[in-house]
Amino acid sequence: MTRLALLIATAGYAGHFPVAPGTMGSVVGLLLFFLVRLSGSGWLEAAAILGLFAAGTWAAGVAEHHYGRRDPGAVVVDEVMGMLVTLAFLPVSWPGALVGFLAFRLTDIVKPWPARAMESLPGGLGVMADDAMAAVYAHLLVRAACWALPAWMVAA
Repeated sequence: MTRLALLIATAGYAGHFPVAPGTMGSVVGLLLFFLVRLSGSGWLEAAAILGLFAAGTWAAGVAEHHYGRRDPGAVVVDEVMGMLVTLAFLPVSWPGALVGFLAFRLTDIVKPWPARAMESLPGGLGVMADDAMAAVYAHLLVRAACWALPAWMVAA
């Protein structure tokens, strides 16, 4: 079970990328977003977010024990889920998705309140919850950009 948890926590070992593993996790999340969006199902989009949050909470907790520290850098399932939350249910074009990627990276790094405080939640829940909150802020930024620049941000 530890191998499965590490596979999930590192997003297929993308978290072991030597430079900016969190950014690599966000790239995996962006690719997953496009795959899920191809289905055209809002239910699948919601299920992917909830499933990743649940599986990521478990896997990140196991990974913390395995690596011997809180929120190890190799754990990037939180970034994958964060990208899905950032772009959830928004009719974005590929430039809009790129704006979402940048907005999520910014909010994930800055971690505005209460995201930073959520890091102190126990185990994998703290790993996942802080990025979920950062993604909510990024989602609001992308939603505002879609409203302000619909011709550029919204898919036709």
